[in-house]
Amino acid sequence: MNIIDLSDEEIFDIAHPLWDDLIKFSNKGQYGKFIRNFSYELLLGLNEVELGKQFAHSTLSRNLAEERDFLGLIRRGEHVTALYRVRSTTMPGEWLGRMVLGYEKGEVRIFAASIF
Repeated sequence: MNIIDLSDEEIFDIAHPLWDDLIKFSNKGQYGKFIRNFSYELLLGLNEVELGKQFAHSTLSRNLAEERDFLGLIRRGEHVTALYRVRSTTMPGEWLGRMVLGYEKGEVRIFAASIF
């Protein structure tokens, strides 16, 4: 199955809870729960030392507002990118959140996630 074949509504039903979990576990610094829906490919490419430092030292990644504005979807190949406007509870301004989803062994997994 290819995720880009799903309707927007079907993708929303998958993407929004996954994004909300990323925000929740990032704020709590719960690394194991944060990465639980990552694809095997993404996990292999992570620099766990750097990610651990981010959890320990990043003001932004530990203070993300739970409220988000969904901006849109981008379909490409076998992946869909969900874009969100993100805010901090402690820092002024807005950031762009990006989460790339696709299927791995029959399950939807996160292939990339970032905040710019």
